[in-house]
Amino acid sequence: MENKKKIATRESYGNALVELGKKHENLVVLDADLAEATKTAVFKKEFPERHIDCGIAECNMMGIAAGIATTGKVPFASTFAMFAAGRAFEQIRNSIGYPHLNVKVAATHAGISVGEDGATHQCNEDIALMRTIPEMVVINPSDDVEARAAVEAAYDHEGPVYLRFGRLAVPVINDKPGYRFEIGKGIMLKGGRDVTIVATGLCVSAALEAAELLKEDGVDAEVINIHTIKPIDEDLLIGSAGKTGKVVTVEEHSIIGGLGSAVCDVLSEQFPVPVYKIGIRDTFGESGPAADLLRKYGLDGEGIRTQVAEWLNIRR
Repeated sequence: MENKKKIATRESYGNALVELGKKHENLVVLDADLAEATKTAVFKKEFPERHIDCGIAECNMMGIAAGIATTGKVPFASTFAMFAAGRAFEQIRNSIGYPHLNVKVAATHAGISVGEDGATHQCNEDIALMRTIPEMVVINPSDDVEARAAVEAAYDHEGPVYLRFGRLAVPVINDKPGYRFEIGKGIMLKGGRDVTIVATGLCVSAALEAAELLKEDGVDAEVINIHTIKPIDEDLLIGSAGKTGKVVTVEEHSIIGGLGSAVCDVLSEQFPVPVYKIGIRDTFGESGPAADLLRKYGLDGEGIRTQVAEWLNIRR
């Protein structure tokens, strides 16, 4: 993974907006005084008349986006995940979700990879919060290719969508012929027979690395990329669990309410197998370099490999 090109998905978001803006005049972008950080500044430069800076007033921004959506335009409301899912949860729930308006909430700087900004800004709860809103689509892309495709798919989807983007540059892993993004459809990245590793977001590349390392432990791991956490690809999960009989989930998010919980919801009802959840374990983050934090919390390739091997009771 070290030799692969790396791009932050927030960069992908800004670039995708510009490309979509050229094709769709009804696309409008809102930001809450963070355009340089969320990368909507590139859209503002290209289409200043279609970019609205709402100031440091995220709750108000969601209300404005809701109002714009009623006119037939497609607003993308952008800010940090902590301010979108956290501070503005009520407005997203009541003003966007309840009337089922066509608003796209684009949340950047999610998870502990925000790094030095520390626990107050490291939103590890946003997926859990957004999953609870009826008919809210929740997407967490793994790289530049997937993030660009997700933005376009969100525009095409009629209804509210929550898009999760990161600050940290991550490896580009989906730049392959035949790649296709579809809301609600996961992607089998590597076949295997011993255990299924289901990952989302920046953890997908780390899961692939872990699978390679697990070969040294005699473990043939299947790797699945779940970019859409809601609606989740039930058929893919059940099919893989049926083959391996054991599932591990990996996410840069709390293990409470996120990908792991969504997977358990499916498997416990339809195909019960043992599931082990890797993620943030009921704790706040801390300030530090992103790579160091991912390593400390066991979300890098070696950390995932170690936890999977220990869960499988493999002696190393």
